Amino acid sequence: MKEIFIKTEDNIKIGLNHYSKNNENVVIIAPGWCMTKDSFAFKGISELFAENYDVICFDFRGHGKSSGFYTFMSKEISDMNAVIEFAKNNNYKNIYVAGFSLGAGVAVICGANNKNISKIIAVSAPYDFNKIENYMWKKEAWMETFRKFELGRFLSVRPSVILHKKIKPGEIIKQVTAPTLFIAGEKDPTVYPWHTEKLYNEAVCKKDYKLFQGGCHAEDLFLHFPELFGKYCLDWLKD
Repeated sequence: MKEIFIKTEDNIKIGLNHYSKNNENVVIIAPGWCMTKDSFAFKGISELFAENYDVICFDFRGHGKSSGFYTFMSKEISDMNAVIEFAKNNNYKNIYVAGFSLGAGVAVICGANNKNISKIIAVSAPYDFNKIENYMWKKEAWMETFRKFELGRFLSVRPSVILHKKIKPGEIIKQVTAPTLFIAGEKDPTVYPWHTEKLYNEAVCKKDYKLFQGGCHAEDLFLHFPELFGKYCLDWLKD
């Protein structure tokens, strides 16, 4: 794995981990809010996909090794487009994007506009940011964080204090043409599964929907059900 830094169109430094074995296809992994490319969960997710593909896992602005401030699915579109351009310049035949939580929302928005994306995996994607439940008092919301506490990850997060205009994934889902796998957790306390199910129902691309019975939020689905999560994702990409 090699750590690389690139720049966005608005001059934000984006840190990424490039797992390269000279495969012809690459999976871009987009973490959600308060998660980084070097966190325990996303190192594991990167290694899962790296068994079959090259992998690029990156920090959105305001997280980890990237500069700037996080804008909650507003300017992060530029971050993902810059990473996709990096993958394109590395001459990959297919560019797949696996997004988690708000990272999944960004993946859906980019999928409506960036035709370099071959397939999408959207895990716990919000239909509308303003309708995210985020019930932080539920044990499912903090259980995994408590179990694997990463002080450095939390200290690296820099949210913007300015409210930015956002595109709602639900507003543009019909414009997504890349085949998309929608994944949700039945007991997600942060982004209730209706968000992902509604995106799935309104999508007009080739699509599939997987609901993890008893599952929680985003990367927790990988941590709690690694074999089943891996099977769903890898089968979708090779199909």
